[in-house]
Amino acid sequence: MTISKQAIIDRTIKAINLLPADKAEEISDFADFVSKRYEEQLLAKGIQQLAAESKAFNFLNAEEDLYTEADLKEVYNEAV
Repeated sequence: MTISKQAIIDRTIKAINLLPADKAEEISDFADFVSKRYEEQLLAKGIQQLAAESKAFNFLNAEEDLYTEADLKEVYNEAV
């Protein structure tokens, strides 16, 4: 059974109301930290999605290979 977001908020507010001001402030600071971290994760995910969908580097797909395995002078790992 999942608890609704509002139920979690209500339960947290009740717990905070029982605490002294300095402890309530710690919870507020932690909530700010979690919120900022979440925003950073969303931003990073958005940037990754933009880069993945971007066609800025498509010109590299048409570029011919400059070297092949035949150009190797020595093979260090034959288990490729």
